[in-house]
Amino acid sequence: MRAGKGVNVERTSIDQLTDTGRLAGEPSAAASRPAFGEGAVIACDRLVRIYSTAGIEVQALQGLDLLVESGELTALVGASGSGKSTLLNILAGLDTPTAGQARVAGHDLLTMGAAERLAYRRGVVGFLWQQTSRNLFSHLTAAENVTLPMRLAGARRRERRHRTPDLLRMLGVDYCADRMPAQMSGGEQQRVAIGVALANQPTVLLADEPTGELDSDTSEEVFGALRTANAELGVTILVVTHDQQVSDQVRRTVAIRDGRISSEVLRRTQTDSRGREADVAQEYSVLDRAGRLQIPRDFIQALGMRDRVLLALEPDHVGVWPDAAGPPGEASRPAPEEEA
Repeated sequence: MRAGKGVNVERTSIDQLTDTGRLAGEPSAAASRPAFGEGAVIACDRLVRIYSTAGIEVQALQGLDLLVESGELTALVGASGSGKSTLLNILAGLDTPTAGQARVAGHDLLTMGAAERLAYRRGVVGFLWQQTSRNLFSHLTAAENVTLPMRLAGARRRERRHRTPDLLRMLGVDYCADRMPAQMSGGEQQRVAIGVALANQPTVLLADEPTGELDSDTSEEVFGALRTANAELGVTILVVTHDQQVSDQVRRTVAIRDGRISSEVLRRTQTDSRGREADVAQEYSVLDRAGRLQIPRDFIQALGMRDRVLLALEPDHVGVWPDAAGPPGEASRPAPEEEA
């Protein structure tokens, strides 16, 4: 976007918009396109979650759209009350959406029964809490904590005996195998907890502020373990974080605001004319399936936008103008004379 007398929104793909307004019987241009979210590991389509407290309804999620592809390592950021924790709880199978669609690895989170939900939490998703005390049993060693989910899932003893040390070794905490949580540092506990979350080979790992209680050096170790799991096991990882250091280390950072995805930062490696590589970050506003676009608050305040804006379709962009300003260079037209 560029700020001047108005805001120019660069043209973007509209393949995800619903195909509406066509004539009856006319073949749809979207008929040959894949359905929304097809092939994605995480697909949220117009997701709504409404809570009722003391007779007051609170909309935590307001038609949220989100796609996460297989093998992505993505950070989800947002202010307190933005809806990110609600979204994470829904994806983890700990909460149920009010409306819309949410699918994870082919599982419909709206229609799952109690037994299917338990199996989903046990084998499809792994979860990592911010508080280390919620991730590990204090009376079990690191190896026993990692082994426990496999025992509950009915894994064979031979598989457990091989997978547990392999996970601890991959995460760099194999030396903690016989230690109780009280004998480990916070970073070691979180890396062991990642092993617990990965024990049953989940498709998706959800992490809620995994470095929130750690110093910067220890946070780097924990996030390094997440990157290793993502690279070596191919598990899709979604991390909720306030830590700028964490969000700067992922290729995609998704921001949530007022219950909807508002923007994304994509990081790509670019090569200049001399063959030098550099990571470049670009922030994008997100156009949802209903055609809604959240303009950054600082843009709105800088231009004094409120209530209504004017839109102008240009060959390569859309102009957004404050109501009183209008597109630049457009002469005001006198109102047509009334007929006698």
